[in-house]
Amino acid sequence: MCNDTTFSKALRDEIHLGLDELARRGAQRMLAAALQAEVDEYIQRHGRERDGNNHALVVRNGRSRKRTIHCGDGELKIQAPRVHDKRPSHKFTSSILPPYMRKSPRLEEAVPILYLRGLSTGDFGPALSALLGEEALAGFSPTTVTRLLTVWQDEYKAWRKRALADKNYVYLWADGVHFNVRLEEDRLACLTLIGVLPDGTKEVVALEDGYRESTESWKTLLRDLKRRGLPPPKLAIADGALGFWAALRDIYPEAEEQRCWVHKIANVLDKLPKRLQPRAKSHLHEIMRAEGRKAALDELAQFQEEYEAKYPKAVDCLTKDIDTLFTFMDYPATHWLHLRTTNAIESTFATVKARTRTTKGAGSRGAGLAMAFKLLTQAERRWRRVNSPHLVALVAAGVKFPDGETRILPNLPSDSVVNLQVDATLEPAIHNI
Repeated sequence: MCNDTTFSKALRDEIHLGLDELARRGAQRMLAAALQAEVDEYIQRHGRERDGNNHALVVRNGRSRKRTIHCGDGELKIQAPRVHDKRPSHKFTSSILPPYMRKSPRLEEAVPILYLRGLSTGDFGPALSALLGEEALAGFSPTTVTRLLTVWQDEYKAWRKRALADKNYVYLWADGVHFNVRLEEDRLACLTLIGVLPDGTKEVVALEDGYRESTESWKTLLRDLKRRGLPPPKLAIADGALGFWAALRDIYPEAEEQRCWVHKIANVLDKLPKRLQPRAKSHLHEIMRAEGRKAALDELAQFQEEYEAKYPKAVDCLTKDIDTLFTFMDYPATHWLHLRTTNAIESTFATVKARTRTTKGAGSRGAGLAMAFKLLTQAERRWRRVNSPHLVALVAAGVKFPDGETRILPNLPSDSVVNLQVDATLEPAIHNI
């Protein structure tokens, strides 16, 4: 009875707490339970291992000292359970709460975004307070932010020198992302490459400062990747910037080219009067989303017939790149969504590009690149693999998918075509080829 009364009183007390405090306590209990479950699973998996004296090699070891974690719900006071692992070269490390973590990833991700939007270190307090609450101020003093910037610049410098001989990016998106630099007159042209590995995983490949996306800037970047061992991609996707394509043909002439449809549609519409743009945009989408190359070319011919007489510049803008607008149709149909545009890069930097006019950008070019690197690598952890990821390995092996549905097996005559509908029933069989 006493226990029930005590419980009821505690429950009544919690009901009267504010919503923020309830959220904080709930988060703290959930984190404690998750940490305990993680340790229980580790002990269960290794608890039967014994030394020569039949003593357990993996045992519980009480709790660590209380640690304060800063997050959006305020400060969480946590005493994580500990494990004593006496096995050589083994050590238990929590994946939920790594050693020395003092801030939630949500706060860590706020820093590069705010910095690229033009905030100085002294402005982080008010900004984080508005975004995540007053408790966030405790973890980010100007000195802390400055230290983080230095650490991330060092991480970026090491990353851009890593070896790439063990990488094989089948698809490669390229784009130049521009943002301001407070202490310099020229904007930073951030040359960005994102690739797809044979298992369908997307990774950041390169991030470099390039002068106005010039051919020589792209050549310098691609030469460096090749020097570090990177093989050519099967397909590169980019907008119409001549600098990248000229550099790609010089450094990786084996790579096929696909022009970004989002940029192409925007360029075509820019050459039409506004009253015609909605109808033209719908027609351009029909061309882009056609079921195959013949259907796409038929739709393109209709567009040309309708607009060429009065708006030849719009039609010329569309047709001049016809050889590289439909390259994606020689790849698996389930990949077309990924291959038609450079959205993999555009969407990641959307928050940066949407900065307000009053901001003046990162404090220096080096800091701007480091923040862009941090923003991309943090986003990378949440990227999902491409659709039907197992088909990427077939593309890497040289298999062709004309109109997305048929393929030509490597080392067979070009007329040896095997029809292959890309659907769920056949995916296991394809995977074993």
